[in-house]
Amino acid sequence: MAVPKDRRYSKEHEWAIDEGDGTIRIGITEFAEHELGDVIYVELPKVGTAVKQNAQMGEIESVKAVSDLFSPVTGEIVEINSAVKDKPELVNEAPYEAGWLVKVKATDTGELAGLLDSAQYEELTS
Repeated sequence: MAVPKDRRYSKEHEWAIDEGDGTIRIGITEFAEHELGDVIYVELPKVGTAVKQNAQMGEIESVKAVSDLFSPVTGEIVEINSAVKDKPELVNEAPYEAGWLVKVKATDTGELAGLLDSAQYEELTS
C-alpha cells in the first residue's frame, strides 16, 4: 500500500494534511480501512466541536468492528464530509481523497510536526 508523502500520520492510523489556511483535513489510512474491512457507518463530531490531539472525536463501524477515531491535532471542527455520512464505503474506496472525514481549524499547526512522516508510518505498519 502506497502511503502518500504529502501528509502526516498518527500511530492510531489517522492522516492529516495542512490545507494551507490553518485548516487540517483528516481521514483514516488505507492500512486502517483495510484492517477494518467494509465500513458501514461513520460517527463524526458536529461542526463547532472542540477536539484535542490524540483524543477521541468519533467512531467508525465496519462489518468486523467498531473503532474510535482520534484527532491528530487540537482545534475546532469546521467541516465534516457529509458524503461519508451518506456513503461510508467512500472510506474504503478512496481513504486519501473522497473518503476524508473532517476538517479542523488547528489551534497549533505545529502539532503536525510531531506526527509520523510517510516513511515512519510505513515502518509502523510493515
